Amino acid sequence: MSRLIFILKGYPRLSETFIAQEIRALEQRGFAIDIVSLRFPTDKQVHPVHREIVAAARYLPEYLYQEPWRVLRSWFKAGFRRGYWRAFSQWIRDLLRDPTPNRARRFGQACVMVAELPKDATRLHAHFLHTPASATYYAHLITGMRWSCSAHAKDIWTSPDWDKREKLATLDWLVTCTRDGYEHLREIAAPGDKDKINLVYHGLDFERFPEPPLHRRDLKGPLRILSVGRAVPKKGFADLLQALALLPKEVDWRFHHIGGGPLLDNLKSLAETLQIADCVTWQGSAPQETVLEAYREADIFVLASCIAEDGDRDGLPNVLMEAQSQKLAVVATDLPGIAELVVSGETGLLVPPGAPENLSGALLRLMRDTVLRLRLAEAGYERVRTEFALERGIDDLERRFRADR
Repeated sequence: MSRLIFILKGYPRLSETFIAQEIRALEQRGFAIDIVSLRFPTDKQVHPVHREIVAAARYLPEYLYQEPWRVLRSWFKAGFRRGYWRAFSQWIRDLLRDPTPNRARRFGQACVMVAELPKDATRLHAHFLHTPASATYYAHLITGMRWSCSAHAKDIWTSPDWDKREKLATLDWLVTCTRDGYEHLREIAAPGDKDKINLVYHGLDFERFPEPPLHRRDLKGPLRILSVGRAVPKKGFADLLQALALLPKEVDWRFHHIGGGPLLDNLKSLAETLQIADCVTWQGSAPQETVLEAYREADIFVLASCIAEDGDRDGLPNVLMEAQSQKLAVVATDLPGIAELVVSGETGLLVPPGAPENLSGALLRLMRDTVLRLRLAEAGYERVRTEFALERGIDDLERRFRADR
């Protein structure tokens, strides 16, 4: 049996449900998969789908000095492969253009990957076009094995164009989950590589997010506003807290955040400064079943994404699809990827990113207009179920992977 090798930056990760559900769905369609991770997991919990995945996970040395003998053995073995010097030369050119520790260790990780590949491996597939694809690219050059990639958001917008262009020249095909990313990659690709780039929405597994119960929670008490996401700059949580602080004093609300991230302490301090800390709950990271319950308890879902200083931004956030699958009205920012999912005024409300006043106004509008809130919730539910089902994307990937057989 042929075996697909999926190369990930870290595994398992609570924030990358879309990758886990893709792997499991492909396994259910008969594919044998191994997972190679550049990093060990940092989340203390996992989603149910992670426990269902059959694929074995193997971890490359995150820092080469931590496993010197493994790296040296692998480097020695890789040196006998036909493409070794081509890969080494490419890595030196890349290192001169990008003289960073991250770039330096990708070649060592690629050598370990190559030395430990199972004999029945037929394709390398990287999730994310930056660091996972770099290690995969060098492994491809060493072995001559076919490779492909799924590109998402940060990897597209924070990688230099030369790096993306050269990877596109050697891979067989690439899928990306937003039209914005698709158009950007086609714009920077060489003419002969443009047709390798494909728009494939990753979608949502509705078996894990079934239709919510007919009766929602008791509508008495404060309106419950929910947001799910890592506390990182591109999620715009500082803007969201400022928007909440602008709500009129007479409005009764509570805000619930689910997610970890490096900015959590700063956000908690900001909530104190804005004098809204008593209305805010910080739950931290949580598994899927807990998040599903939170969707069903909330009245409004909000995501205040923005473009970070380094260019990082959201693609098509799974949490927005998840919220809409539970008939939850959403307010989000008008970034290109998000606007592919949420039609403002029809299936949710969109406001400009980085504009707390506009965000506060949209929240207040939904809080005061129950009819509008319910209408947007129903319309969002119908659209996400119709246009963003997991099966569509898996059908496309199955066709591509089966072409190898």
